[in-house]
Amino acid sequence: MNLTAPEFISNYIGGEWVKPANNKYLDNTNPATGDVYSHTPDSDATDVQKAVDAAKAALPKWSKTSLEDRFMILNKIAMLIDEHLDELALAETNDNGKPLWLSKRVDIPRASSNFRFFATGIMHFSTESHNMEDRAINYTLRQPVGVVGCISPWNLPLYLFTWKIAPALAAGNCVVAKPSEVTPMTSYLLTHICKEAGLPDGVLNIIHGTGPGCGSAIVAHPEIKAISFTGSTRAGKDIAAVAAPMFKKISLELGGKNPNIIFEDCDWKKMMNTTIQSSFSNQGQICLCGSRVLVQKSIYEKFKAEFLQRVAALTVGDPLQDTSKQGAVVSKMHYDKVMGCIELAKQEGGTVLAGGHAVRGTGRCENGLFIAPTVIEGLGPACRTNMEEIFGPVVTLQSFETEEEALALANTSDYGLSATIWTQDVTRANRVAAKVQSGIIWVNCWLLRDLRTPFGGFKNSGIGREGGWDALRFFTEPKNVCIEL
Repeated sequence: MNLTAPEFISNYIGGEWVKPANNKYLDNTNPATGDVYSHTPDSDATDVQKAVDAAKAALPKWSKTSLEDRFMILNKIAMLIDEHLDELALAETNDNGKPLWLSKRVDIPRASSNFRFFATGIMHFSTESHNMEDRAINYTLRQPVGVVGCISPWNLPLYLFTWKIAPALAAGNCVVAKPSEVTPMTSYLLTHICKEAGLPDGVLNIIHGTGPGCGSAIVAHPEIKAISFTGSTRAGKDIAAVAAPMFKKISLELGGKNPNIIFEDCDWKKMMNTTIQSSFSNQGQICLCGSRVLVQKSIYEKFKAEFLQRVAALTVGDPLQDTSKQGAVVSKMHYDKVMGCIELAKQEGGTVLAGGHAVRGTGRCENGLFIAPTVIEGLGPACRTNMEEIFGPVVTLQSFETEEEALALANTSDYGLSATIWTQDVTRANRVAAKVQSGIIWVNCWLLRDLRTPFGGFKNSGIGREGGWDALRFFTEPKNVCIEL
């Protein structure tokens, strides 16, 4: 099997690669070069209906396929992703703009891990029984929801796409999935891997298109019984408004404005190395990035001096070069948004300590969308810069004196996805972790993921949890059976 990026991407419906019904396509641009290098379907409700029909036809057999057979197929998909690491990583980098070394080290290995984890997990997924002494016994059946919709974002394209479809398939559902139209290539290549692995036709259907043109049709379709979505809080509100009155199951993993809380007793070297990563990995385009860096006042100036020195050493450039620590942001629209946020920070009275400007690429990247890693200080917690998600290589610095002040700053945001706490005091770590209003807390680390744990946020960061048994529970319906003895 040779995975190559085609000029025209196809939808994948019922095991066939097909053109969009309207024969319309969107340009697919390499953000590092500015070149249009392929075209992706601009699908609509007609294509979604065809996908739903294919999924419905495949559902009776797939939902009754043995757990061992599902394991064999999904595990084979994981193996094939590993075998084609280089092709998939290059496609991800060309589509997204992230450094190639990052795609190879994080994105593609995590995609295979997602399939492998849920392939194994479904073999061990158990349910409860309750004995009513000598009167009756109750047991719970977990059955597939049916046809489900999975909609994923552009920042970690294959990584987050597989995070949704793997548990859905493992649980016996058939899937209608839409990747971001900004980064469609690896999900298209995945269809060839699924075909090679023996996934039955119609079990996974991938439709390419925009949110309004294609995603909304998935959300509103009456025969799609559950929606798993990762993306912006604004889009999540729109999805909830449509899906909730239809009584669909919904899982929404939305935005973040995550605090990185640094106490004076931290492990300095480890903290500094990790804070650079948590601030600027993937050009800051990770919902878990620590975009609000809160530093205890006694070490603030020391932190600022070394942090700025480290930021200045982050090479921005061609993502195909191993020396590039920062690649391009994903699109012109997003580039304009991030640059606008930097201007807003200045208007709000912020001082730009580093970056704050575009970076001109060289050679093939002369027209690329590069932004210098940006550090801003002097802004209060309630300003728009510290309240709204920027989702780019931009962080703010704020100082605090006491633990109580740190918690107040951390919890000011309307978001509550993740937080990082740096301290050597285990009592303080537990105390602060319990009080920070976030769904994921890292202590003395960042992005250390155990796939068995629940993943999701508080407040405007979403509804529900992904990962582990939570994902398999979401993609199944519980049924209690009571048998009188």
